[in-house]
Amino acid sequence: MKHYLSICLTVLAVFTTVSCSEKKNTGDIIAVKPVEKVPDVPRKMGDNAQERTVEWGGNTYRISVSRHADESLPRVEDESHRPYFDNKITLMITRSDGSKFFDRTFTKVDFNSCLNAHFQAHGALLGIVFTRVKGDVLVFAASVGSPDITSDEYMPLTLTLSRTSNVSITRDSQLDSSPTQQENEEDGV
Repeated sequence: MKHYLSICLTVLAVFTTVSCSEKKNTGDIIAVKPVEKVPDVPRKMGDNAQERTVEWGGNTYRISVSRHADESLPRVEDESHRPYFDNKITLMITRSDGSKFFDRTFTKVDFNSCLNAHFQAHGALLGIVFTRVKGDVLVFAASVGSPDITSDEYMPLTLTLSRTSNVSITRDSQLDSSPTQQENEEDGV
């Protein structure tokens, strides 16, 4: 038994010596591949255009709204600080004979009086959408907010256009109300 134990100890000592010895240098150099950081170029939200025909004051009007990224505007960023180009939105309203009633391009600056400092600095002009005719005005919903399409961070606004082409912009405090409910509240019902 002693003889068997001494053979096992000898084998173990040889194995330990061989495994701890320095490995041969094969000449291969293993280096980590450097990862190049892709420059964070400004993104675009995507162009959007819509048209709609409405009856207003006994006449037919075509409302055209188009949104485009504008590289000349100051850059904005989302919650993750990714840069985006801000948008410009053109609102054009034509009469049934094709003559222009209204044609104006809006940028975020047009809405600054209704925005807090965060949206003035970081928000993008997201959209303008026709909502309804209310008496002598056309009512549009507008928004300024995060340019990230997955975000729900935005400031709801109301843009009204009178028969004399006067534009009024206010914060929309009735975001969750239906148009009928809003009209009833505004009319004191």
